[in-house]
Amino acid sequence: LARVLTLSLQDYGLRNLLQGTSNYVGLDNYIQVLTDPFLWKTVLPNTVGFAIVCVVLTMIVGTVVALFLDTLGTTWRVLCTTAIMVAWAVPALTGTYIFVWLFDPQSGLVISTLDSMGLMQPGSVNWFTNRWTFYGIATINVVYHGFPFIAVTILAGLMTVPQERYEAAAVDGASSWRRFWNVTVPALRPIFAVCIILSTIWDFKVFVQIYLMPGGDGSTREVMNLGVWSYTQSFAQGEYGMGSTIAVLLTSLLLVISVIYIRVLMKEEEL
Repeated sequence: LARVLTLSLQDYGLRNLLQGTSNYVGLDNYIQVLTDPFLWKTVLPNTVGFAIVCVVLTMIVGTVVALFLDTLGTTWRVLCTTAIMVAWAVPALTGTYIFVWLFDPQSGLVISTLDSMGLMQPGSVNWFTNRWTFYGIATINVVYHGFPFIAVTILAGLMTVPQERYEAAAVDGASSWRRFWNVTVPALRPIFAVCIILSTIWDFKVFVQIYLMPGGDGSTREVMNLGVWSYTQSFAQGEYGMGSTIAVLLTSLLLVISVIYIRVLMKEEEL
């Protein structure tokens, strides 16, 4: 962290790296990045919007799966939990290539299925060249890879909630939906908080799932997020100082989000 922060204050390129020299420019890199329209019109909306959608969907899917697993018997619960954990254990690199194959515009499973239904011909559309469909595929990939951790974590919390609370709520005439909001959510609030914070950090710094998709390596600039922008500036352009500046801004953004969320939770606990 200290090294990245130091580099962010320098105009540090490949020549400086080879010669072992420094070239401090103060806050010039930060001013250049923060005044770049590309940051505000493309990179930041991609990063923030993508992360928010992924966190919301991951939490929803993970919670629904956890509630379903909680209704199963021990044997089926173990089998289903093991099955979804296999999906979580698959490396992001492998999972991304699978989704690239699924949505291949020429021979992917999706286009082949649509072709067999007479809805679309192979090669008639390339989902990876459009900003919205690109991130739609990336969202499916991230949610698929992230929901098992959320589901298992919430399931562990569900198993600690006393059944007497649910029975008392049922006797009072509470529906399943009201039992969830009035019994489950308050009991699992700390677990939800941890899951949301972790998901936010993970989804804001998504790199592999973007970079490995066609066009995500920087060749299609409109799909760049902060992580890819930092990487391409550093290792494709050789501007290590600028890349470090972007990385510091991403880290700062995550710290701000985490601090705000933790303060909100602390205030709720005080009430």
